[in-house]
Amino acid sequence: MNFFRPEVLALLRRWAEVIVAIAVLALGLWIAARPGPVVQGFGYVLAAFAAIALIPAVRRARFATDGDGPGIVQVIEGRILYMGPVDGGAISVAEMTSLSLRHDRGGQVAWVLVEPGHMLVIPVNAAGAEALFDAFTTLPGLGAARILAARQSPHEGTRTLWRRADVPALTQ
Repeated sequence: MNFFRPEVLALLRRWAEVIVAIAVLALGLWIAARPGPVVQGFGYVLAAFAAIALIPAVRRARFATDGDGPGIVQVIEGRILYMGPVDGGAISVAEMTSLSLRHDRGGQVAWVLVEPGHMLVIPVNAAGAEALFDAFTTLPGLGAARILAARQSPHEGTRTLWRRADVPALTQ
């Protein structure tokens, strides 16, 4: 028997890491309020670790989607694998030359990943696409704030978020 609506369960799953970090932070502060310097010290350390974990947890939750788009994404040992209904492929994060976000007129949003001789287009709402956040933040010079800002932007067109420094931009 399901006690929660599917929308509520999806929201709880999306923010689960944040909820756990907040609970651990609260536990750490509660322990820190107990008597004794060792117990208090442990509580403060626990609260500090939870506060540090809370920042990336919020970013990942903001990046996540419902996962009801076409295809499945997996990130395994630095390789991004996309298995779509029509096409797919794999790209190595280390070999990537550029990362863009494409908003089309129909409201579809997709990541465009390029490596020499290969381009991979991944819908942002593909199942497992939340794993891309951690992969993208490993790209040199690309920060989480820039990824999230582009992801939440409503503007049409393709926006290049990152390009390898030794690869020249294409001219039109």
